[in-house]
Order: sequence, then C-alpha cells, then structure tokens
Amino acid sequence: MNYINMRDGIFPSVCSLDCPDQCGLLVHKQNGKITKIEGDPKHPVTKGNICNKVRHMSERLYDPQRLQFPLKRVGPKGSGAFERISWTEAIETITSKWKDLIEKKGPESILPYSFYGNMGILAAEGMDRRFFNRLGASRLDRTICNAAGSEGYAYTMGGSFGTDPEDTIHTKLFIMWGINAVSTNMHQVTIAQAARKNGAKVVVIDVHKNQTGRWANWFIPILPGTDSALALGLMHILYAENLVDEEFLKQYTVGDAELREHVKDYDPLTVSAITGVSVEDIYKLARMYGQTSPSLIRIGNGLQHHDNGGMNVRTLACLPALTGQWLKKGGGAIKGNSGYLAFNSAAVQRPDLLQNKQTRVINMNELGKTLLKKEQPISSLYVYSSNPAIVAPNVTKVRKGLMREDLFTVVHDLFLTETAMFADIVLPASSSFESTDFYTSYWHHYLQIQQPVIERYGEAKSNMEVFKLLAEEMGFTEQAFTDTEEDMIRQALNQEENSFLKEMTYESLLDKQYIKANRPFFPNLPTPSGKIELFSSRMEKQGYDPLPTYRPLIRDNDLPFLFIPGPNHNFLNSTFSTNDKHMKLEKEPKLYMNSVDAETLGIEENDLVRIFNDRGDCLIKVVIGSNVLPGVLITQGLWADASGAKRLVNALTPDRIADMGGGAVFFSGRVGCEKIKS
Repeated sequence: MNYINMRDGIFPSVCSLDCPDQCGLLVHKQNGKITKIEGDPKHPVTKGNICNKVRHMSERLYDPQRLQFPLKRVGPKGSGAFERISWTEAIETITSKWKDLIEKKGPESILPYSFYGNMGILAAEGMDRRFFNRLGASRLDRTICNAAGSEGYAYTMGGSFGTDPEDTIHTKLFIMWGINAVSTNMHQVTIAQAARKNGAKVVVIDVHKNQTGRWANWFIPILPGTDSALALGLMHILYAENLVDEEFLKQYTVGDAELREHVKDYDPLTVSAITGVSVEDIYKLARMYGQTSPSLIRIGNGLQHHDNGGMNVRTLACLPALTGQWLKKGGGAIKGNSGYLAFNSAAVQRPDLLQNKQTRVINMNELGKTLLKKEQPISSLYVYSSNPAIVAPNVTKVRKGLMREDLFTVVHDLFLTETAMFADIVLPASSSFESTDFYTSYWHHYLQIQQPVIERYGEAKSNMEVFKLLAEEMGFTEQAFTDTEEDMIRQALNQEENSFLKEMTYESLLDKQYIKANRPFFPNLPTPSGKIELFSSRMEKQGYDPLPTYRPLIRDNDLPFLFIPGPNHNFLNSTFSTNDKHMKLEKEPKLYMNSVDAETLGIEENDLVRIFNDRGDCLIKVVIGSNVLPGVLITQGLWADASGAKRLVNALTPDRIADMGGGAVFFSGRVGCEKIKS
C-alpha cells in the first residue's frame, strides 16, 4: 500500500462514520500525526461544516486506550485478562481453530458478525465477504439498522431513490418525520435553515421533542409506531379536499383508485385516537402539505425500528405522489439515496466463491438466540466493525452467549470494547485514515475516495489486510485474495447496469476526490410497473397488505410504558461513548417522562428510577415535562459499561423481527418504571 509520503501538510479525506452526511474533510498533519480535522469547504454538500464527533476524532485516533498489538485471553471470559502476542501467533491460532471446527462441525459453525463501524466499502463489505464466502461460514443478515424501512420504501419506489439534498434549498415545507436531524443529519438541517430564510417552514413529527423538535417551526408529538396511521389520515384529507395532483397520479402511479377508497377508513377522528395527534392538527398538517410546494418529507430511521416499521416507511413513501411533489425541484422524499451510487457489489463481494448456496443465513438481531442454541451451534464468532455487547437487541442474552467457554471468539477493533472483553483473540484495527477505500453516501449523491493520511498505529491492520492473511493461512489460492485496494475499487466501478456511475473511474476519483452520480431529475423506477406503486401486487404475492395499512405494535407484556432508546448528540451508537470529552458533553444518561406519568408514580425531577421488563433493567435519572406523550419513556445514547452503573438500555429491547426486511424492533418494547427509594 502506498502511504502519502509528505510528513506535514493538509490532505483531503472522508468521514468514515455511519452517518448519512459523509462529510468531505481536510486533515492537518504535522510530524506524521494528525493535529486537526476540519471540514472541506469545497465539498458541494457538506461545505466545511462538521460535527463535534469528527472534529475531535484525532483524540480517538491517539487515545492511550487504543489497541496496538494482538492479544490473547489468559483469564476467565469477561475478566479483561489478556497478554500480547504476535500477528503470526494470532493468525495461526485463529486458522488452526477454524480448520479443526470445519473438519468436526462444518464451516457453518463459524459466524462473522459486523456492521458499518467504518463506512468504507472495502472495510465493511469487501475482502471479508470474499473470505467468509470461500470459507463457507454461516451468512449474516445485516439488518440491524435500515432493513425494514429500505424494503418498505422499495415496495413503493423500487429502491433507494430520493430527492437530491442539494435541491432542497428550494423546498418550502420540510417534514422531518422520525429523525433527530440536528444530531444525525446536520447538513440537511443546514440546508433547511437556509431555505427558512426564504420563507420555508419546518415541521417535526416524532415521539420526543429533542433538539430537532425544539428547532422546528412546529413540533407534532406522536405515539410510537403509529406513523402509518397518521400518513393514511393525511391521505384521507388530501383526497377528500381535492388536494391531490390528479395528472401526476394518472401518469406516474398505479393503485390510485384502490388507495383513494382504502383511506376512507382513516378519518381524522379514528387516526387521532390511534396516534395521539389531535384532529385539529391532522387537518392543519394535511392542508399545509397539500397546499405547499415544493414540500419534502425527510424519513428518519426511528419509525422503522418497530414491529410495523417497514409498513410505516412504505406508507410515508406514498405521500409525495399524491401531491405530485416528485416533479417539483426540492419536493419529494428522502429515505435514502444509495440507489444512485449502486456499485458492482458482486465484483466486490464475490458471492460466486460460496460453494454451498444453501448455507444458512442468521439474522444479526437474533444473535443472542443464535449463540444459545443447542442444535447446530455456533462454535466460533468473528466480530469486526461492531460492538454487539452494547448495540444488539436483548443484549443480556447476547452476553450470556458470549460467555460460553466453548465459543471461540475473535474481535478486530480499535479498542478493547465490551465485546472484546469476551474474546479469545483480540486484533488491533487501523482507522479509516490509515487505509485506501471508497465511500458511497446514503443521503447525498457523491462517491468519494480515501487515501492513507497517516502510518499505522502500532501494529494495527485493516479488515482487508487481516482477511488476506487469514485467506493465505487457510490455503485459499484464488486471485480474489491477492487483489489490491485499487483492483477492488476498479472492479466496483465497472458497473454497466448503473448508468448513474458511467463517468466514474478510479483515475477520476483520485483526481477529484468526490464525484456526483449522473442522475436524472426523476428516474425510471425499477418497480414491477415502472411507476410509483400505491398498490403493490408484489407485496400481495408475498403475503403483505398490498395497500399502505396501519397494524398496531405487538404487546409482549402488560407493562405500562412504550420505551424508545434513541440516539444522542455526542455518540454514534457505542462509538465515542468511552471518550472523556464526549461523555462530558453528554453529561449523563437521562430518562424523559411526561409530567402526568410522573405525578401518578410520585416521581420528581432528577429522581433515580428503575425501568424494567423480563429482559433486564436499568437505573437512570428522570427529566420530567411535556417533551414526550403520556405512556412513553425515552432515553438517548448507548452508554459504555461503567463500574457501579446500570445503564445498558439494550438489555430492555426485544429481539423480535420487524414486518419487513428482517429489521430490528428496538423501539417496540414495553417497560415498567419505579422510583428508587433513597
């Protein structure tokens, strides 16, 4: 790998965090070390603005707790007792164990577990996929984040195709639905703020009046999991009051007549009783949406993390068609935009290397169940770019599985994470600034490249390097395991099926750093009909309601509160949760409760309470007010383990599977709450 030779200077870079904004960066380096990270003012979307998480990234890179050498466990699992070993010993130990397991139990006894701790394509879904395909390991269904919503949206729109964020400077009405954009999509907020100076309005619909709700012109609180009902209530009014674009519906949609009849059942009084939104506000919002153009719905992650999450997003995706917003510059919706940047994933991942096409698939949301199964057990777990001992649902069950003495666990990470504490072998990971990779945003339309800026930290290695070492030791001789980063990027960009990438080459990326997809204003949609599908025959054949429909959440216990463990401002999942600066900025975990519930339970501001269900419990201080509806409890942030603290919120979350895509249902759990007596 060719490292940048200059020791001092300012170098272009890309933010690798799992965030839609995927900022362009400028990295300042002195004496071989990064001394400052700032936004690239020339980047056409992010324009030099970055969040605190990235601004302070150098503290994470040079954190004294960062791993420098491979380790092996020398004490009980979970004790943190490790000793340094060489890379040679680490690779030989791993491959020797795997060869033995393959001979005795078969390759499916081995399970990879990863997600997008690093959003680089080669880091997240490159040589790792090639290796585990060739190995024949159990396949991981990576569905913990956006799977339900992506499938729901695709039933309506055919794929991840949304409005160009750059066009939203022209938007006159923003509906931020189920997204805390101030904390998780700051550049959409920046654009909306500029549009507000030209008269645009911002409406936020959410379960919590968080920073985004407080920033909005109008905040509408909604009961968790009722988003599709509200959207159907808006459709009821739009049709009833002739606020729909009949010509657009006729030309660009299928199912208009069926939907028009269907939404008659979702009158405002019925919808108000379901959602907690007043009849008056339902009318006001519907008329505002029907009479304001261009209007944009920014569909967030929150509403898809429910039992009905796929249908929630499927339903919202229909709304812009009713008012013809897709033909208005700045109108439409954004759930994601990765369809425009779809690269040649088969060339990168090489599914052809998987010899047994019937190899079992394991949903990552069921990791706890999987690790505790007696039949066809998982005997080895390889974890990278994720921290399931914090982020997985029903995490108490996950940790019980990780404690199995007969489970050979390898963790490849920058830090000795909560998951790494259970590992037999720990491998030090390089950061994104130490590797070559390419990046595709799931919000804006730019593909970007990262070249190494700094030398490796200690003996850290990238995912790609480690899997090539493992492949060599396993005796894999295919050309796929000798490809370089440059080779794989070229293969990824060799994508004849996606005309939006036709002008992108490895050379042009090196030259320009970022290139925009060559997209039309409104694409030909890859739905079965080629149109926006308000009625989906494909859904009907697959056993779903073919029309957008509200289905209530599963009630898995009789406890009184719906529990939403949402994101906070200064962490990204568990990343940064151990960093002193970020913990000081976030201060401490809080539980948000409506004052009506607090009075009923005799709870006062800053009281310590216990929230609980049959999966686990947490101890947390209360913030009382009107920022959540009665019957709803909200926390923010995945806080790291700490001695004497009991704040593992995913101990409470269900590991059920959502209605579509195998998605997670983090936000559909129920809890009880009681005051801790002093």
